[in-house]
Amino acid sequence: MNPSIPHPESPINIHERLRALLDQEGATYRVMEHEAEGRTEFIARIRGNRIEQAIKSIVVMVRFGKKETRYCLANVPGDCRIDLNAVRDHFGGTKSAFAPREKAEALTGCVIGSIPPFSFNEQLPVLADPLIKENEEVVFNAGSLEKSIFMKMEDYVRIVKPQMVKIALRE
Repeated sequence: MNPSIPHPESPINIHERLRALLDQEGATYRVMEHEAEGRTEFIARIRGNRIEQAIKSIVVMVRFGKKETRYCLANVPGDCRIDLNAVRDHFGGTKSAFAPREKAEALTGCVIGSIPPFSFNEQLPVLADPLIKENEEVVFNAGSLEKSIFMKMEDYVRIVKPQMVKIALRE
């Protein structure tokens, strides 16, 4: 994303890269340390936030016929699930599914449940459903199952510049 942020091969972890990026971009945010948890409904109770305020980040695999596969980071409010067909249609693919755990972790540098709604990988474009804009402040696990970041939604959109696409289904 930015040359002053270390490359993925660097030993620095995603949480530290994320904080460095937010500091560099002048974002208003706070870090909360908590017990290890990656499931949205449980972590919302631990953090004390509304579930719809959370951003759920999931790596989605999009197939184009039998030969080509691409991935994206799909972000929806915590009370929603991802509309895989909408993601597929956005990219003009033939099929979509959740990425295998190993691939998602390799692309993000994070264990499942700790993936933030940011991508430090050129092969992983970021999609966000416009419903995230319903919140003035958003919260997400920040590269660690034990650390979350609360930040202004407008800072998130300004820094990440996600492709805003209707990909959420309210549960």
